[in-house]
Amino acid sequence: MTNKLENLEPKKVFQYFEAISQIPRRSGHEKQLSDFMVDFAIERNLEVIQDEYLNVIIKKPGTVGYENAPITIIQGHLDMVCEQNEGTHHDFEKDPIDLVVEGAWLTANGTTLGADNGIAIAYAMALLDAEDIPHPPLEVVMTTDEEVGLTGALKMDKSLLKGTYFINLDSEEEGELTVGCAGGLKATLRLPIIHTVKVFEEATVQTIEVKNLKGGHSGVDIDKNRANADHLMGRILSHLRKSCSFRIVDFNGGSKDNVIPREAKATVVYESSDHSSFEKLYEEVTALIKKENHRVEPNLTVEVNAQEYNKRLKVFSRKTTDLLIYTLINVPKGIQTMSADLKGMVESSLNLGKCAVEGDEVIMLFAIRSNIRSLKYHMTTQLEWFAKQIGATLTPTADYPEWEFKPDSRLLDQAALVYEDMFRKKPLVKAIHAGLEPGAFLEKLPHLDAISFGPDMEEVHSPNERLHIESTMRTWEFLKALLKTLQ
Repeated sequence: MTNKLENLEPKKVFQYFEAISQIPRRSGHEKQLSDFMVDFAIERNLEVIQDEYLNVIIKKPGTVGYENAPITIIQGHLDMVCEQNEGTHHDFEKDPIDLVVEGAWLTANGTTLGADNGIAIAYAMALLDAEDIPHPPLEVVMTTDEEVGLTGALKMDKSLLKGTYFINLDSEEEGELTVGCAGGLKATLRLPIIHTVKVFEEATVQTIEVKNLKGGHSGVDIDKNRANADHLMGRILSHLRKSCSFRIVDFNGGSKDNVIPREAKATVVYESSDHSSFEKLYEEVTALIKKENHRVEPNLTVEVNAQEYNKRLKVFSRKTTDLLIYTLINVPKGIQTMSADLKGMVESSLNLGKCAVEGDEVIMLFAIRSNIRSLKYHMTTQLEWFAKQIGATLTPTADYPEWEFKPDSRLLDQAALVYEDMFRKKPLVKAIHAGLEPGAFLEKLPHLDAISFGPDMEEVHSPNERLHIESTMRTWEFLKALLKTLQ
């Protein structure tokens, strides 16, 4: 193994981070690292459990004076997102991560770094190995497949854990204490298409494109007022419908339920006699949406291009055309409620992430999120009623639990006191509008008192991912100081 990080502090943390960076750990392929952690525990005479999902639990007794303190769970995930730049030839099944120190930051050569969440594993290993750090009894939990749906955390047998406090180390901004997250589910709406073969005397076929929007994550970016390309296309089609009797031929916008669509494309056909109306209305509506969105979406582009007309062109019926437009402009969307407990926190939201024609159906994928379980299911019911009214069906899947904020958290109070004492400023206490693993544990162990924190990281899930070195040191010192107070 290379020793590129041997001069970085904290020495043990970066030593272990470099060690696990040699082991491929794509989601679904964590066995090698999971086995490595089992061997690590056995070598130190620590109790270890590896379950059928390759989750690992390592238990370490409390140090002198802490033997009877409440057990603290330290948690992170073993897998990483595997992305690389064009032109980089990295085999994530066998190649180690090529670590690079760039000034104050640690990054990788053309690939994701894996600090999400390798740094949590490195912190945990340093704690397990140390003989000079005071701490309560520890249960170190290392989960699998976090990046593809929290699978390991959801499937783990929670009765194996006896902890009272729960510290998740999968946060990416130093100075923040996360105390809640959204639960969510995916919903698939299927709208049947009535196709007809309409023969026009003279017809014009146009493809309209909305593109160059910012897009983003449907949870953490939902409060940034970014435009949704599918809904913008609905706005355009609705305006055109005022005096242009077109039919929809095709529609495709967005890619995934949990991504705000950056682009959408609709193909329409109409009698050529309507062309002047189409042009006038198109100019009106594009000017309006550009004006309305110019501050948040300065690069918004709307284009229209004529296509060749085939006299046997298969088109949506008038009713299906109207139903799709109705849905795009009226279905619940964006922020639904804001938290009354944490100022500025989105509490529940809906995102239409994909709308596409597939055979004889329009398929719409929604991400439903809420930090309150009852609201998550209420929004699902709203969509079910909406679908029923338009003759569509709705299928909810991939339900994952929320982590509801507990204002009377002793662990939060203690962490805030320690942080302020160390750094002479208050930490930011927040909840995030995305999924985190504590929700999967609290669902079965509601008594747990949980927080999440971590060092500064940027551009995770991309080849530009990087970890701030000094922030890693400060976060390590904070973690040790917090554990020292949990007697």
